[in-house]
Amino acid sequence: MAAAPVWSVDPRTGNPREQVAVEATAEEVDRAVRAAHAVRDALADRTVRAAFLRTAAELLSGAEEHVVEAADAETALGPARLTGELARTAAQLRAFAEVVDEGAYLDIHIDHEDGTRTPPWPDLRRVKIPLGVVAVYAASNFPLAFSVPGGDTASALAAGCPVVVKAHPDHPATSELCASLLRRAAARHGLPEDVVSVVHGFDAGVELVKHPLVAAAGFTGSVRGGRALFDAAAARPVPIPFHGELGSLNPVVVTEAAAAERGEQIGAGLGGSMTMGSGQFCTKPGFVLAPSGEAGDRLLKSLTETVSGTGSGVMLDHRMRDAFVAGVAERAALPDVDAPVTPGAGGEHTVSAGFLTVPASRLAEAGPHDALLEECFGPVTVVARYDSEAEITAVLSRLPGNLTATLQIATEEVDGSAAGLLAELTPLAGRILVNGWPTGVAVAPAQHHGGPYPATTSTSTSVGATAVERWLRPVSYQSTPEALLPPELREDNPLGLPRRVDGRLT
Repeated sequence: MAAAPVWSVDPRTGNPREQVAVEATAEEVDRAVRAAHAVRDALADRTVRAAFLRTAAELLSGAEEHVVEAADAETALGPARLTGELARTAAQLRAFAEVVDEGAYLDIHIDHEDGTRTPPWPDLRRVKIPLGVVAVYAASNFPLAFSVPGGDTASALAAGCPVVVKAHPDHPATSELCASLLRRAAARHGLPEDVVSVVHGFDAGVELVKHPLVAAAGFTGSVRGGRALFDAAAARPVPIPFHGELGSLNPVVVTEAAAAERGEQIGAGLGGSMTMGSGQFCTKPGFVLAPSGEAGDRLLKSLTETVSGTGSGVMLDHRMRDAFVAGVAERAALPDVDAPVTPGAGGEHTVSAGFLTVPASRLAEAGPHDALLEECFGPVTVVARYDSEAEITAVLSRLPGNLTATLQIATEEVDGSAAGLLAELTPLAGRILVNGWPTGVAVAPAQHHGGPYPATTSTSTSVGATAVERWLRPVSYQSTPEALLPPELREDNPLGLPRRVDGRLT
């Protein structure tokens, strides 16, 4: 049987553009993984690794015109958005090069022998080492920053792990172009090109997570797809870590005082955030608790004006468009649900933004309205109108895990009077915002992009410097002769790495 073709499709028309590749067979996945495994030692030199990451950033930036053109043709995200995403992607690669140079990620601890302790301490030296081949599953909504050259790939390479990427079917041409640039960057520094490779096809993705030489996986996508791969990773004869980002509602709580003070501003900000990128950000605020009454009405009026002024948009593919149209129709048909701006089909290939409202009391207990507490991918949000703080608490207690949670408060509440609400939001998410909007994830050392399930399947972050920790494991050497120790653990610290010696950071 001939291998199935992989087509690049124009989401603006639904028409195929070009055949990019063919879906990988099980044998081809096996060859890609074995090739990556065979070259893992080539990434051992930290200096070379950091230079490779910087060159990858340089080549991606140098090919900006071609990369942006390819990504826009396949995703309809627009040149402005994609130019910014490419800049972010290059910055991520450079940031991980700095992480590698610094070396703190190795988390080195040295405890010298001490016979006076009870029980006595032997000489112990601990360092983190790379896991091995990492499988990366590219995201649909970020063809660059969360795909072939994105954060999972960059952090895995920084850790010293070769990568096999399962390309997303929505942007196969962009994936191949970016992979060629990464492989070219590797070759410039004498590294085998197989430190990065790409495979295509649904079955290839399943084969990849099951392969015995794959040591860990990173995924960004749907709850259904991510959970299936997570279960497959756990069911292997040798289970592996699976770091999946699956889905998020990203709740927002607007206090009554905040709505009274600046309801119009909050409504406009919410409208801009939930329609950004046609509502296809994983951090879109998809659920809002806003007060009943006049202040909440002003907020909704502003939200209505903002969303009504948003033109129809193209989603990443027609399957997602159809799921959005069906999802909002199902939710809008529920009792006591209104649609001040009706979301749905904007045309044959587009969607129109909108929002739904519902009394918060409808969500306080399990029932058919539970669909409103599930992510609907696309430009829609749900505004639940509450009459009391007790209703806020009742609804928050029913929410699943999220990437973000936001609290909008008034000036008078910054003195700490809103601390109780902040404490209720904190268990729900990995990033808590006050008087901001969650769309936009800064690539910073203190960033955490993750959260309780189903937002993610682990406690780690996929953005920021500590994302590298996902692809490492600690090893302690006990009473090991100096000549046998890795250079990172030798007494004279020949590599000049930060480490904690006898409990003191040096």
